[in-house]
Amino acid sequence: MNGKDQKTPGDAADDEPFKVQTPDFDALAVNAARMIEEGARLQAAYLKPIERGEAPATVADEAQEVVRTLGQVAQSWLSDPQKTIEAQTRFTTGFMELWARTLKRMNGEEAEPMVAPPPGDKRFADPDWRENPFFDFLKQAYLHASSWAGDMVREADDIDPHVRHKADFYVKQIVSALSPSNYVFTNPELIRDTLKESGANLARGLHMMAEDMEAGHGQLKIRQSDDAKFEVGVNLATTPGKVIFRNDVIELLQYAPSTETVLKRPILIVPPWINKFYILDLAPEKSLIKWCVDQGLTVFCVSWVNPDERHRDKDFAAYMKEGIFAALDAVKAATGEKQVAAIGYCVGGTLLAATLAYMATKNDKRISSATFLTTQVDFTYAGDLKVFVDEEQVRKIEDRMALTGYLDGAKMANSFNMLRPNELIWSYIVGVYLKGKPPLPFDLLYWNSDSTRMPEANHSFYLRNCYLNNTLTRGEMILDGVTLDLSKVTVPIYNLATREDHIAPARSVFLGSRFFGGPTTYVMAGSGHIAGVVNPPAKGKYQHWRGGPPTGDFDEWVAKAEEYPGSWWPHWFDWLRDQAPARAKPRIPGSGKLKPLGDAPGEYVKIKA
Repeated sequence: MNGKDQKTPGDAADDEPFKVQTPDFDALAVNAARMIEEGARLQAAYLKPIERGEAPATVADEAQEVVRTLGQVAQSWLSDPQKTIEAQTRFTTGFMELWARTLKRMNGEEAEPMVAPPPGDKRFADPDWRENPFFDFLKQAYLHASSWAGDMVREADDIDPHVRHKADFYVKQIVSALSPSNYVFTNPELIRDTLKESGANLARGLHMMAEDMEAGHGQLKIRQSDDAKFEVGVNLATTPGKVIFRNDVIELLQYAPSTETVLKRPILIVPPWINKFYILDLAPEKSLIKWCVDQGLTVFCVSWVNPDERHRDKDFAAYMKEGIFAALDAVKAATGEKQVAAIGYCVGGTLLAATLAYMATKNDKRISSATFLTTQVDFTYAGDLKVFVDEEQVRKIEDRMALTGYLDGAKMANSFNMLRPNELIWSYIVGVYLKGKPPLPFDLLYWNSDSTRMPEANHSFYLRNCYLNNTLTRGEMILDGVTLDLSKVTVPIYNLATREDHIAPARSVFLGSRFFGGPTTYVMAGSGHIAGVVNPPAKGKYQHWRGGPPTGDFDEWVAKAEEYPGSWWPHWFDWLRDQAPARAKPRIPGSGKLKPLGDAPGEYVKIKA
């Protein structure tokens, strides 16, 4: 039944009233029963792996790490009582000022906000967060407390930098979780929706949450996209091509040409193995692979296996030899060309850089140039992922991997989501599980949730040698018995960073550029780790910056760099073409010595974690 609008007590006369609708109590009773039923299903899905002894004991370990880290911050403050009192006074004074301003608004007077959300924060977009004094007070109290908590971490004395970094990260996670926008009774939009729908939104949300708990085998696999709308090889990864080689670690894809002639020198793409290669081949209008083919490039792409317990001993050297080296042999057999231009993305680029250093010691010249896309070789400024890496945490990860032979892909996916918790976690918890609205189909987020496992030996090597000990740029990384020296890598390098990257920060990529021994072109694109890379020229989005050699101070380079509108892709293609402009007849996949094993995108990419 329809109810009349009600005004919340205390609304200012000149403010828009907070309007709610009386629920249909019969429907509310039915939906309450549905919520109880779905809640029981959710609980059963959570408990099932625990009862079977299959649930990893990660939550307790992670909680213990948070408590221990924040305890060190608290200890620092308690060691200086005077400073602690000053911080408490600042906190209390802020609340008193906020309450005074709220009272003025409740009495119909004007009052400027004491604190406002940062630009682009969508959590408080509903007008009632501004116009209703009660919700405005909740919002500002939360923002004030959040800012104060962050200051407590940043201003703590005598804290190890890694501990401070972890504490700042954990505080951000806690603050994101405690936002009043995340809860039904403190979010005006959720209150209105729940009363208007008589709780049906919550029943739908619990149903989807139970499904996602079951899909995550006892851990919530947050629904970010309508997965039913996508299928790899049908409307994702559709650029025509063939699988021309397969071993235990890779499938190699060769794409069909679309031009009358092609550049004679082929390209080989080495994507990251922590997720699937088709980020570079989403819908045709977004596909870097298709765009390269349409420019007249002969494109080969590695598709890594989604490993299981059989791959536990596949380490960095195995990924080099059975991955990159095997692909180089296959490209030569398929085209007759002795050299390729290689492209490495993210950790695929880190492996490519290590491989180039290894090849330099062997006088192996099969790679004529290297393009690195958001790739780190030095991990000094590696960003928030370093929070998860210290000796104790790495050892716990290794202990968990020893049980199965791999790290579950969901673990890495959760870590990436935690880098942007408001956008990638809580917005979906609110939108899907509290508003009860299924997410829209979004190819990028479908790919993001299509996680892969990491083999034990490889992931341990990567964590210890890159994030923990930074051995590659120190000249201490040993790969297949060879000590690597990046200064021996003298091939031309195109090094792309992205300005808002949380995974491979632009400063980190810039620093890594100086360790190579040959000419390096450093370019910084707009946006982040994915959108800054997957930025087709036709979209006309973002921009990129070009400057001189990547030497000196990063901030000075940025200040002097020239901004260019649109995608970096054409600039990169010109750079690539100028190195080897000779052209040849198109190469049809399977026309060389290697016969097709199947159609692209192959079988490995379809293996679910």
